[in-house]
Amino acid sequence: MSSIKISTVSFEHHSTGFGIGHARPRVSWRFSSHDDDTTTDWIQESYEIHIGRENGAGLEKYRVDSSESVLVPWPSWGLKSRESVWVQVRSHGKAKHETGYEKEVTDWSQKVIVETSLLRNEDWTAKLITSPIRTSNSEPKRPLCFRKVFSLHSPISKARLYITGNGVYEAFLNGQRIGDEEMAPGWTSYNHRLVVQTCDVTDLLAQGKSNVIAVEVGEGWFAGRLGMGAGKRCFYGDRLACMAQLEITYTSGEVCTITSDGTWKSSASATTRSEIYNGEDYDSREEQYGWNGDVDFDEDSWISTEVLPAPSARLISSDSPPVRKTEQISPINIFKSSSGQTLIDFGQNIVGKLLVKLPPAKNDGHRVSFSHAEVLENGELGVRPLRDAKPIDNVLLSKKQPSVWSPKFTFHGFRYVQVDGWPTDFGLPDQEDIIALVLHSDLRRTGWFSCSDPLVNKLHENVCWGMRGNFFSLPTDCPQRDERLGWTGDIQVFCPSANFLFETRGFLGSWLDDVTAEQLEDGNDGVPGLVVPNIFDKPPYPPGPQAVWQDATVLTPWDLYVSFGDVDILRRQYASMKAWVDRGVKKSSTGLWDPNVWQFGDWLDPAAPPSEPGNGRTDGILVADAYLVRVTETLAKISVLLGETEDAARYSKEAATVRNAFQHEYVAPSGLLVGDTQTALSLALCFGIYDHKDQMAKAASRLAHLVHSSKYRIATGFAGTPLITHALSDSGNHQLAYRMLLEQECPSWLYPVTMGATTIWERWDSMLPDGSINPGQMTSFNHYALGSVANWLHKNVGGISPLEPGWQTVKIRPVPGGTITNADVVYESPYGRIECSWHIEGEEFQMSLVVPPNSKALVILPGDEEIGTLVGSGRYKFSCCYQAAEWPPKAEFARSQFHLQV
Repeated sequence: MSSIKISTVSFEHHSTGFGIGHARPRVSWRFSSHDDDTTTDWIQESYEIHIGRENGAGLEKYRVDSSESVLVPWPSWGLKSRESVWVQVRSHGKAKHETGYEKEVTDWSQKVIVETSLLRNEDWTAKLITSPIRTSNSEPKRPLCFRKVFSLHSPISKARLYITGNGVYEAFLNGQRIGDEEMAPGWTSYNHRLVVQTCDVTDLLAQGKSNVIAVEVGEGWFAGRLGMGAGKRCFYGDRLACMAQLEITYTSGEVCTITSDGTWKSSASATTRSEIYNGEDYDSREEQYGWNGDVDFDEDSWISTEVLPAPSARLISSDSPPVRKTEQISPINIFKSSSGQTLIDFGQNIVGKLLVKLPPAKNDGHRVSFSHAEVLENGELGVRPLRDAKPIDNVLLSKKQPSVWSPKFTFHGFRYVQVDGWPTDFGLPDQEDIIALVLHSDLRRTGWFSCSDPLVNKLHENVCWGMRGNFFSLPTDCPQRDERLGWTGDIQVFCPSANFLFETRGFLGSWLDDVTAEQLEDGNDGVPGLVVPNIFDKPPYPPGPQAVWQDATVLTPWDLYVSFGDVDILRRQYASMKAWVDRGVKKSSTGLWDPNVWQFGDWLDPAAPPSEPGNGRTDGILVADAYLVRVTETLAKISVLLGETEDAARYSKEAATVRNAFQHEYVAPSGLLVGDTQTALSLALCFGIYDHKDQMAKAASRLAHLVHSSKYRIATGFAGTPLITHALSDSGNHQLAYRMLLEQECPSWLYPVTMGATTIWERWDSMLPDGSINPGQMTSFNHYALGSVANWLHKNVGGISPLEPGWQTVKIRPVPGGTITNADVVYESPYGRIECSWHIEGEEFQMSLVVPPNSKALVILPGDEEIGTLVGSGRYKFSCCYQAAEWPPKAEFARSQFHLQV
């Protein structure tokens, strides 16, 4: 018997394997120990997979000689739509014992079910139905309700509901809510891909009786206002609709299918208005109790439905986890402001909505309002950063109101809520009367970090909260104002941090599918949207393609590959990458960017005026050209990985041309840059643009000088901030990187923490030291991009990073510094749990390490530079002599050792 076991079996990057959209899903498994200890040097040599099909076709047995345990090919024939099979895995390997290496075989894993959804549009017989109720396209669309009564005989063996729609919806069966998804089906590029939910509803059916299926639909992203200012309504269409296919299998094998069609009934909802930006109105006087589950409900006031043309988009089951309620937060304070307003403080800036225990109504139609904001200013709700969004939910009370109410089809970014109209007889609301529900895409947490400095720990916690709030169906830029769009630049710079903190492959892979679908449309000339899904007019804002932002077409798939080792993401996105580099980038005769194309550049450099966030210290064209070197070289590497030999040769040649042109254009023989800024030098160092170590040494020395000159405060924006600490650490200036990290004066990473921030801000000074809000129009208090320093915390302070794509071989190299005396980092890699914990006692550095089975680690202790020790799986203790560097660091540098990595 093996000392390890297979702890989990998964399929593709799907969260459960139920309702999967792959006919041949790849299989992965992770290991753990029977005795909570990791076996030394355990390596898989082969594996077995058993597959059992529900049609009684017999047990399928497969054995493969391979050390791979992540995303191994599906060994059998492809699954059909609706097909369900169980899978078991067993691994054969060897482990190191006192007597040497011995063969070991794990127990069989538990049987894990994988079941496909409807894999083709042709599998649908349901119709897309809407209501004849129409409203002006210049106004919000009132939510609609649909219902159908049907009868069943018994007994039933299983039932599946396949559902999607135009808008966002909740579905019910016999009055019971189906599933726990919020804002379903989420936001995709609806003209190209429309997500389908697959639900097991077997236990919700009344066998041998009449049943009611019901759906309520709000405008959501489909028809609601999108974009800044007045925005656009009905961007994808103006008819709210649902499409539902309920397939019931009797024990006899007979299948009964209930589909949405013209026989369903429709009505207006008691939710009279529901907008993403402007909140929701609910009139309890119009509630029709029983509409979603009572067979005998009076339908006399309900009207017929209309059948719309079938969706032209591809109907898909996504690997991206849906939005769910993941946490409840109670108020930490309910109080009156100086102006007499009732305010609630939840203590944390979140994305979500309220759950309210409604007070009794004395008069029908009494209004209670809930206004949301992220911060207070002068003790009152700070609403100016919301711009043209008015996130206010209104409830009209009545004698027939429900006891508890929560909005259905909206979400807000907030820490504070102002309550207006709460009946004075009841005084202030009690803490149990109003709680906050946290909403976000339900990604699996995979990474954790802590250290001896509580402010740094709070910074890291803020990064996590910022990511949770903004990973809402797609990677958005902010959750509170009139925007909430999938900006490409934000995720491009933050992706390495995101991939560590949460399992992002399915989520970002889905988003990248939309990037490609929209980018490769006729007329786009290879240029993707600045935001995806793209709701901007053509030509896009701003005029001309954008480096850093639209470079996400190449760099984000690459970062996913590095994190998860999945070559398939590179293959899927390859056409998109080539289109961007070959046709999207506007080049001059030198091969660099056309200098006449305006660039965002180092967006939100703190030196830029509040009203001109693109007017920073570093020339935008220099930033674009440095990124072009990185992008072209990355595409050359990808071409090699994919076996595209002609492309690899072409892009390698092009990359050399671009590199030489950049050096000629910007680099002095000494190594100094024409753009003498922290961002410019960090880009050149981290992107490996220098050919000679003496040039690198000069650039590193100059960067150190600029960091000292800026008094260790942030002097970088979107392009430079993810790289500055890496550029310092990897060129030997570790202490300077720590000095920047620990700076508390504005602008710095810790300044917002000292100001009470609970998420990452869009601007370093979104709130000024006197407690007033930054005067710039663009000011968000929940904006994850500048939290990209988390990647440096994980790699340099915590000490772990992938030595090869996918984490099968890990690099362990903590570099202590500053006043931090210990750190702990944990990562649930595709192979298992990696743990690294270190502390300093006197002049000794001590480290504990856990390496999961079927993995290896290169361990480099402080002072060892790049020598290191390669170890297999197991639990280890390491120690070495440690002499702390001078603190604070002096402004004198002469470095010759470089470990820069692209």
